[in-house]
Amino acid sequence: MSSPAEEIVVTVADGIVTVTLNRPAKRNAVSLAMWRRLAEIFAGVGQQDGVRAVVLTGAGGNFCAGADISEFATVRADSKMGEAYEAVADRATRAVRDCELPTIAAVSGYAMGGGCGLALACDFRIGDASTRMGIPAARLGIVYGPLDCSLLLRQVGLANAKRVLYSGRAFDLADCRRMGLADMAAEQGSALEAAHAFAADLSKNAPLSIRGAKLVLDALATGTADARAGEIDVFIGRAMDSADYKEGAAAFAAKRPPRFVGR
Repeated sequence: MSSPAEEIVVTVADGIVTVTLNRPAKRNAVSLAMWRRLAEIFAGVGQQDGVRAVVLTGAGGNFCAGADISEFATVRADSKMGEAYEAVADRATRAVRDCELPTIAAVSGYAMGGGCGLALACDFRIGDASTRMGIPAARLGIVYGPLDCSLLLRQVGLANAKRVLYSGRAFDLADCRRMGLADMAAEQGSALEAAHAFAADLSKNAPLSIRGAKLVLDALATGTADARAGEIDVFIGRAMDSADYKEGAAAFAAKRPPRFVGR
């Protein structure tokens, strides 16, 4: 049996971290151990020097089929076990959602259930011609909790969120784009290639500016801007005092590309 470390592969190249769910035989269904590992990875990835963005993807042509239902009889057999399981899964989803870096889900193939939730926790979702996204809770007799429902709601709106949850079906890329489940589509090639190109483009900009924008926008979107005003002010001041702020102004005056270092 493979370990969680083998089932989630983390690579770093050119300032971009790629987190790959690596269980292609199971369409990258996430085990309980993998939920725990995802929480660890995303909680720590923003602390790495020189890292500018994170791409989350799946091996073998699929993003993620969701939670590994085959282990439910042992890890989610009743309501008490289910609550404990959901706490672990929610911790992973929150870690993705709260990552300080820009996060991009490269969604080829199926992103269903918990896999769709992981994609929704990212800042962006890029699909391709093979993309199929949905949440089949209504076909399994389960009710999604507030965290996953809130991510779905903020992305697609109330009517479309109900459509996704009530139908339980898998939506193709055209439907995903119309509803907002997918933000962008690969014009050619795979979603992963497009995600890396997008991440590389974002990486040219000032890291503190992007982190600060994410902090402010997410606080506004969740209605917590007033409660986090002190944190936001500190970050704005940090950016204003940064070497990157001086570099940006100097590069603009010299009409050359800036060389940002993230401090």
